[in-house]
Amino acid sequence: MSVRVLLAEDQAMVRGALSALLSMEEGIEIVAEAARGDEVLPAALDAFPDVALLDIEMPGGDGLSAAAELKKRLPACRVIILTTFGRAGYLRRAMEAGASGFLLKDAPAAELASAIRRVMGGERVVDPGLAASALSEGGNPLTERERDVLAASADGATIGDIASDLYLSEGTVRNYLSTAIKKLGTRNRVEAARLAEKKGWL
Repeated sequence: MSVRVLLAEDQAMVRGALSALLSMEEGIEIVAEAARGDEVLPAALDAFPDVALLDIEMPGGDGLSAAAELKKRLPACRVIILTTFGRAGYLRRAMEAGASGFLLKDAPAAELASAIRRVMGGERVVDPGLAASALSEGGNPLTERERDVLAASADGATIGDIASDLYLSEGTVRNYLSTAIKKLGTRNRVEAARLAEKKGWL
């Protein structure tokens, strides 16, 4: 019995290469492909894959949100997150979203195939370098609301814009920003947003 795999990756060339390489591996069949985050769930509900390989950064919603959706709607489908970014915060968020694996996108096809078989066997598979850096960095100090406010301010939005976008008062937005800046030890919200993004916390 082949392992049925859904592959979600926004770059057509990378998706094509991964699909071709994995199809050559014994016992692995690519049954669906998606180029956007919002295409993952419909494709999965159509094809019922055993494993979903999801890129983190895609248009139409990221791989972490797609992983959480899959966990809710298709709990039997195991998720492996693929990333070009070795950010420890992403790893932690992937595991919180219910992912069974977290690997770098440039891992050899044989390693990916092995990871697919291992998660089917109930294992968790994480790139060892990423696991080590996640442990050494510790957890994300920001609350969910602080993350929302920082993310909304990353593009230089005004306090008023953020307040109306998130249905908060301007005073509340200022408080969240001030706490986040303190926690991250930065001088202002732009630096705080940059640092949080670099660590994969946003």
